[in-house]
Amino acid sequence: MSDPIPTLVHALADALRQRGQMIATAESCTGGLIAGACTDLAGSSDWFERGIVSYSNAAKTELLGVPADLIGAHGAVSEPVALAMAAGVLQRSHAQRAVAVTGVAGPGGGTATKPVGLVWLAWAQRGADGAITSRAVAQHFPGDRAAVRQATIACALQGLIDDLAVPA
Repeated sequence: MSDPIPTLVHALADALRQRGQMIATAESCTGGLIAGACTDLAGSSDWFERGIVSYSNAAKTELLGVPADLIGAHGAVSEPVALAMAAGVLQRSHAQRAVAVTGVAGPGGGTATKPVGLVWLAWAQRGADGAITSRAVAQHFPGDRAAVRQATIACALQGLIDDLAVPA
C-alpha cells in the first residue's frame, strides 16, 4: 500500500496557494511529523508558516497558551485541549489556518477512558474579521505507535484539505 501523505501534502499545498493562505501546526503525539511532512515538499515556505511541538503539558501552556486548569480538568488528550492548541497556534502565528493533535500513540500510556490510539484533532481558521472558528474530532487509530502517528498525520492533512474545500 502506498503512502498517502505526500499526495495529501501536494493537494494541501495547491489549495492553500490558490487561496493565498498559510497554515500552522500544534503537535503533541506526532512530535513535529505533520510539520515535517509539509516541509518535505520543496517550496512549502509559500504556505507553511510554523509548527510548534508541545509534547509536555507545560509546553502546551507556555507555547500555546492552553490554560493549565483546562489540562487539569480534562487531560491533555481531550477535545477542549485540542481546540485550545489549535486556537493558540493560530493566535501566535501569521497563518490563516491551523491544525492541532494530541493523543496516546502508545505503546504505553493508555487508560480505560483514553486508550492507546485515541487522538483528538482540531482545526481552526481565522476569518477576514479576525475571528477564529474551530472544530475537533476524536479518532481511534489501530496499530502500533508508528501506525497511530502516520494515521494522525493523514487525518490532520485531510481535515485541512476538507476545510479548504468549503467556500470562504
